[in-house]
Amino acid sequence: MIAATAACAVAFALTGCAGSGEGVRVEGPSEIPRSQAEADAQGDAQGDAQGKNLNAGARPAPLPAFDGVRVNIAEGQTVGVGMPISVTFALPVPAAERAAVERQLRVTMDVDAEGSWSWVKDRTLADGQRVDFRPRTYWQPGTKVTVEVGAGLTRHFTIGRSLIATVDVRRHTMTVEKDGRTQRVPITAGAPGMETWNGTMVVSDKQRQVFMDSRTVGYGEEYADWYSYAVHLTASGTYLHENPKATTYAGRQNVTHGCVGLADDGTAKRFYDQVIPGDVVKVTGSKETVAVGNGYGDWNLSWERWQEGSALGRGA
Repeated sequence: MIAATAACAVAFALTGCAGSGEGVRVEGPSEIPRSQAEADAQGDAQGDAQGKNLNAGARPAPLPAFDGVRVNIAEGQTVGVGMPISVTFALPVPAAERAAVERQLRVTMDVDAEGSWSWVKDRTLADGQRVDFRPRTYWQPGTKVTVEVGAGLTRHFTIGRSLIATVDVRRHTMTVEKDGRTQRVPITAGAPGMETWNGTMVVSDKQRQVFMDSRTVGYGEEYADWYSYAVHLTASGTYLHENPKATTYAGRQNVTHGCVGLADDGTAKRFYDQVIPGDVVKVTGSKETVAVGNGYGDWNLSWERWQEGSALGRGA
């Protein structure tokens, strides 16, 4: 079941979390600076002629839809193997114009891979304001990618090492696979009635400290405090972060309001220090599956369903 809301949220307007955005407090810069992720004003880059271009052909004249367009990945950034390319528009693109828009989106890489664009209903945007590109399977580490959006915006980025963390809420354990090595970490997840989202999520950014307020999600006065080593997983506010309760309950019992908690004995910091945007966090053994547009939930769709979201048709 694809659900539309999250079990744990914070007042964090910069990254689109739930709540009014009033009284937002965050310490530490985001790992994806907003200023770098904005559209470039000028320029017409051609991409890597030696790579594989997934939208080959002559480029048509730019469409008005590309005024104010944004890309989620900063120029020169290194991201994890799960990061989709997410393009958002200032205004919704009508369904009749989406095929034309897709024809002006180009992805070039130095490693052959099958991929597709798909229109995503973002939790915080109108229908037609977001289109994502993802390969059929996770990116191959070390791949160099160029994305060209219309005639005026180009991003070059690199896929880093692979890190995939699997959270088993029933066993209260997180298995971290990185560079061929496996580590098991005790965790505490959402308590009954406040279960952590099931499914695959992608790290959007991380913060040294985030102020979380339960009033923003209808939990009354349950919590209002700073939490450290916060790894951001969904737009509605799911984090994997340090939680003092985890020092007692990690590996034994689920006691959070929906986030994944790590002990404050250095466990949370060690995980935080190795994570980059684009790393994958999969939750198993829970209930409702995170929505595709609640953060980067793209991997929760099968490849066939993902392709169906393209205005150019499956296999285009």
